[in-house]
Amino acid sequence: MCSKEVYMRKFLSYIIPLVVVWALAASCSSLQRVINTDDPDLIFQRGLEYYKGEKWTKAILLFEHCEPYLKGFPQEDSVAYYKAHSYFKNVDYQTSATLFDEFRRTYGRSVFIENAEALYAISLYNMCPSPERDQTTTAAAIIAISEFLSHHPNSAQRDYFLEMTHDLTWRMEERTYLNAYTYYKILRYDSAIIAFRNALKKYPDSHRREDIMYYITMSAYKFADNSVASKQSDRFMTMLDSYYSFIMEYPESKYRAELDAAANVAKLHIEKGKADEAVANAASAAPATEK
Repeated sequence: MCSKEVYMRKFLSYIIPLVVVWALAASCSSLQRVINTDDPDLIFQRGLEYYKGEKWTKAILLFEHCEPYLKGFPQEDSVAYYKAHSYFKNVDYQTSATLFDEFRRTYGRSVFIENAEALYAISLYNMCPSPERDQTTTAAAIIAISEFLSHHPNSAQRDYFLEMTHDLTWRMEERTYLNAYTYYKILRYDSAIIAFRNALKKYPDSHRREDIMYYITMSAYKFADNSVASKQSDRFMTMLDSYYSFIMEYPESKYRAELDAAANVAKLHIEKGKADEAVANAASAAPATEK
């Protein structure tokens, strides 16, 4: 490599960082000069320029600075909306959700109200976790979407929000199923039965319906199998009720063979219980032998 090329590389290695630093300093200086004018209208207009240029962080800084000065003026709702939207575009959904929630409660007659309510719901949606985690935010997002559709039934975004609702409902159903399954996994079969039944009551059309009904039946079977002898017959009969409900709804289920086997065991227990009871009753009814 010739000495000239070496020199140029070294020169560029020094000059490029300096240019970057200079550009950042100039940008910050420009922002500060606008802020120092103490002219809220000018600051707001420059904030809009950054907003339209998708420079969200700079827009936020200017909107936040001019917002207190424009309270009570016609631009008040505009500043609040653009600030919240800048946070949304900057992927800070926690802050945008808070700001859009405040906006919809404060500026109910604003021209931005439909967008604000939509972006509030979308902010919450973007914060929703997977089904394995707590679904408090998911529930809040479902409510926000429902309120948006109620307030704006003819919205062009209606189908999009219905898709979001479907997705969030799926997560809620899955979370409810996983909570119930945890009881089954740790062998708390009585609690599992209650939890699975509650899941089915809450979401009767759940995508997990077949699985839930299977685990209700198997939980009942294992609960009966681990019970004391005096309670087994009644509990196996309860299990058979769940079994018959299952096969009536899912006669070709992948679980059918396993549940048929469990039902046969339950029937044997019940028959044995009846036989033992008959023997006991016969013994108690027999006359005492005289000594």
